[in-house]
Amino acid sequence: MERTSQSSPLQVAQVSQPRWLKLYATLCGWQRNLQTRRHLASLDRRQLADAGISEAQRQVELGKPFWR
Repeated sequence: MERTSQSSPLQVAQVSQPRWLKLYATLCGWQRNLQTRRHLASLDRRQLADAGISEAQRQVELGKPFWR
């Protein structure tokens, strides 16, 4: 049985993806981080408890920069 050195479709897709598309995806992720952290900051204690999030966990998440 002989193996070939062909790339899988997933590898080809990753290589051929344009740089601008990667940049766009990164920017969208940063925007999503900002929005979800703003929403997290607006929750009251009851809503945090319903979500199973402690105040300490919230403070850790809110202390992160938008790119993480």
